[in-house]
Amino acid sequence: MTVLRREVLGMLAGACAGPVLAGRAAAREEAPSALSFSFARAGGGMYPLSAYRGKPILIVNTATNCGFAGQFATLEQLWQRYSGRGLMLLAVPSNDFGGQEPLNGAAIAEAARQSHGATYAFAEKTVVKGPDAHPFYRWAAAQRPWEVPKWNFHKYLIGRSGELLGGYSSMADPLGPQLVRAIGQELQAG
Repeated sequence: MTVLRREVLGMLAGACAGPVLAGRAAAREEAPSALSFSFARAGGGMYPLSAYRGKPILIVNTATNCGFAGQFATLEQLWQRYSGRGLMLLAVPSNDFGGQEPLNGAAIAEAARQSHGATYAFAEKTVVKGPDAHPFYRWAAAQRPWEVPKWNFHKYLIGRSGELLGGYSSMADPLGPQLVRAIGQELQAG
């Protein structure tokens, strides 16, 4: 009788937990990947991240008047090193931190090119924090709430399948070992 009771209780517990666990699994499967998002292109058009499926993507919120603006040049070095192997680098200008992006549109990319030699892609100026943030940034914040942008030049590395591999603070050197290793691993995985 005790064995039968355990079996019945086990089946009841499984029947009750099954829909809950299935619902959680379905919610994870339905959660969009980074490849579900697009950014407006500075000067017109869009950057659909799905166009970069199978390639790692580094997304960096930038500002031309920020103390970290020297990273435009370091990001260019990273871009030159890895773009031929498949890395996509997208600068996402934002005025969210200290009002340090006074320019708009293609003028932002032009300023970064003239001052720092930046030749990688630039999105249109975008909100990256709070309830009005671009959907990608809201998604990333939900995925990794401990790695949200706290200042300009925060970096998100997106894997080849669209998963968020990690967030790197403004202080993280684009050519630092942690980010370079993560990019290298993702490029080798392809």
